[in-house]
Amino acid sequence: MTGESPQFLRTTHLPTRIAEQFTQQIQSGGLKAGDRLPTELAMSKNFGVSRTVIREAIARLRNEGMIETRQGVGAFVIDRPARHIRLEDGGLSAEDFRGLFQLRVPLEIEAAGLAAQNHTAEHLQQMDQALLRMETAGDGANDGIIADLDFHRTIALATGNDYFVQFLGAISDRVLKTILLSREKIRLDTLISMVNREHSALRNAIASGDPLKARQAMRAHMVGSTERVELKLDFYR
Repeated sequence: MTGESPQFLRTTHLPTRIAEQFTQQIQSGGLKAGDRLPTELAMSKNFGVSRTVIREAIARLRNEGMIETRQGVGAFVIDRPARHIRLEDGGLSAEDFRGLFQLRVPLEIEAAGLAAQNHTAEHLQQMDQALLRMETAGDGANDGIIADLDFHRTIALATGNDYFVQFLGAISDRVLKTILLSREKIRLDTLISMVNREHSALRNAIASGDPLKARQAMRAHMVGSTERVELKLDFYR
């Protein structure tokens, strides 16, 4: 994990660059709350990339809390507080991955506990939709990656605490890289089965309303995530 393959860079670089362009427009006031982004087709032609790349860029903007998507309508800029957190893009060395998980583990575990207490039926429905998309994602289907990010973002939303949404959104592009790296190391159908089993257990634990059970399920998922990218990390009870 000391470097990135050319494919790894190609997979992450274009969506990041496109998302950053829209972020700059939003932060400068060129795009205001309520403004609708161009259609996927229009953006695909404008940037000269596939619609899959555009969907990943939109997913990043959504995870960062910049936009919201309305099914069948489009993507719209939403009003965000000035304190919104954003990290500069960059490569991830082995030590960067370790630092990422040292931050992510306690955040995600606490988020799961709060989500068990504060979730709504709509949050559970959104988790179920994300799980279904991950289960049906075949070889090369990037929607499975986006669905994975959406699943975790829904948990953050279910906490009822916007700081979790902001912090986890800020590292979403790094989390994306860990998902891509695990896909390089593990056969895809095996990986999907492992992750969906952990996600299903996590969803059910949150639905049970038991914070301790939800925290344990998230901890198990984080352990699995670190093992899949061959990262040795100490977990403390």
